[in-house]
Amino acid sequence: MCGIAGIFAFTETGKRTLPLAGNAVSPLKRRGPDADGIYMSETACLVHTRLSIIDTSESGSQPFTDDSGRYTLIFNGEFFNYEEYRDKLLTEGVQLHSQSDTEVLLHLLIRHGEKAIPMINGFFSFAFFDKAAETMIVARDRFGIKPLYYYCDHDRFCFASELKGLKEFDIPTQPDHASLRIFFHLNYIPDPWTAYEGVKKLDPGTYFKISVPQTVQESYYTPNSDGRWIGDYREASDSLASVLEDSVKLRLVSDVPLGCFLSGGIDSSVIAALASKHTSHLKTFSIGFADEPYFDETKYARLLAKKHHTDHTEFSLRTKDLLGVLDEVLEYPDEPFADSSALAVYILSRETRKHVTVALSGDGADELFGGYNKHAAELRASAYTSYSKLAKSFLPVLDLFPSGRNSFISNKARQAKKFISGLQLTAADRYWDWAGFADENSNYLEPGAEYMHRRNELTKTIDSSDFNTVLKADVRMVLAGDMLTKVDRMSMANSLEVRCPFLDYRVVDLAFSMPSSFKIDSQNRKKIVKDTFASLLPAELLNRRKQGFEVPLLKWFRADLKNRLDHEVFNEKMIRDQGILDADKVLNVKKQLYSSNPGDAAARTYALLSFQSWYKSNFH
Repeated sequence: MCGIAGIFAFTETGKRTLPLAGNAVSPLKRRGPDADGIYMSETACLVHTRLSIIDTSESGSQPFTDDSGRYTLIFNGEFFNYEEYRDKLLTEGVQLHSQSDTEVLLHLLIRHGEKAIPMINGFFSFAFFDKAAETMIVARDRFGIKPLYYYCDHDRFCFASELKGLKEFDIPTQPDHASLRIFFHLNYIPDPWTAYEGVKKLDPGTYFKISVPQTVQESYYTPNSDGRWIGDYREASDSLASVLEDSVKLRLVSDVPLGCFLSGGIDSSVIAALASKHTSHLKTFSIGFADEPYFDETKYARLLAKKHHTDHTEFSLRTKDLLGVLDEVLEYPDEPFADSSALAVYILSRETRKHVTVALSGDGADELFGGYNKHAAELRASAYTSYSKLAKSFLPVLDLFPSGRNSFISNKARQAKKFISGLQLTAADRYWDWAGFADENSNYLEPGAEYMHRRNELTKTIDSSDFNTVLKADVRMVLAGDMLTKVDRMSMANSLEVRCPFLDYRVVDLAFSMPSSFKIDSQNRKKIVKDTFASLLPAELLNRRKQGFEVPLLKWFRADLKNRLDHEVFNEKMIRDQGILDADKVLNVKKQLYSSNPGDAAARTYALLSFQSWYKSNFH
């Protein structure tokens, strides 16, 4: 796990900016605190900061250049199946100087070019430079587990693992209004866009092939998604058991201490249970909320840890702990990002890093196997649309009940209102509505043609007759843009590598080859996951309702952070002076936040706080 950055120059003007790449070392140091290196040629500069995981010796340091001096690679991530290719290279007479996966990938790219990318089972971003041909391949893993930001103009192509590194290259940083409108709907900015005009993320499963005449983006992977499983449910379950266990085994390879996140939910519990079969005294780590029993899941994590005899560590947080990292969490992504559970993930990563350098997680299962509340709601909506007018008549009754996310009853009222409103919409519009935190009319920016184009791009594949298209949209948008972004940024801020066994491409292809009925029905979500691994899980955990990994925002905003909000978020003069947001709509959120019916006002307020933190850091 590392940080990478670089420049490929097209013109003499671009060449004069090559030395700027060295400035990226410092802002990327948390991603790679163990070592750093710089490669420079007449047309390219490559930068690497290293977090040593496999072959921790100096021989694994990067940038990695072959013996001829022609080819150089910088690699961020893990190539889990590298040993099989290492053996092949050795039998072919290739002389290798390290035990690292990076050197194996370098030689595969020398031999096969971009055709080597699908050989990698793992997660990554990398840049491979051919000095003689003056070409570069820049690639990102299949699902966007590792980030890669880029900027390209007439003079150069620049890239970095994080925006804070890319900005060292003196690139334009004007706010992108279409991205900001999307952010205020989703609370994150989905790939390939960023908060800055002209700055993008490389799409998952794609690569750039760059040369002086042109820059071409190509796709090397899309999930197998025909939903035509040949076999019965039991055979699919057996295949899932085999492939996921092998994925976990692959991800246990490490030359440094390794453990598992254990939230108390199904997904991380399955991963920890499988890992414990292949690791004695597996270390597991959980986080709980001492002040908020409604949000605390540690008792379920303890049950799993006891069943599988793991070396379990529990971190009990109080409000002051979470508030103490608020500014760090808001600032580290370097663009607006308002998934408030990032606060807990940051502290979990920080505390876990004191014990291990690598942690396995359960990320990806909800998106692949239909684990979210909105998935169950969509399944019902597909059947209930003929009753939409009748259901709409219940909305005035529901308005009598307070709605919000801070208690079981208020959350159910919130969900019911959203469900009935969604019945009036098409499948694509309903997906967009349920992915967000407010209706389109409440957004603080005008929509515009570019916003509508992006919204349509993100929802265009959704087909109401095929539930797998909803899950595919989640993998494309929610998983890459929110969940994986959250885990990557918060873990890397603490120099911790997180691995996701559910996102082995073999697991993903298997999941999308199954009919959706194997995954979700009127009674169960993640049905095949629960059935397949039931024997590994405590009954109390298996039968519990899903609990989101959230933090008690509403209480904070009404007490601990009230004065800060008045100054930084709901300051009418400041908002009007900025000239970006609709001040009246912002102040309406304030009214809702302090009302008896807050709805999603707390989540929307957190988005405003995230935006203002970003704006203050970049434009003041």
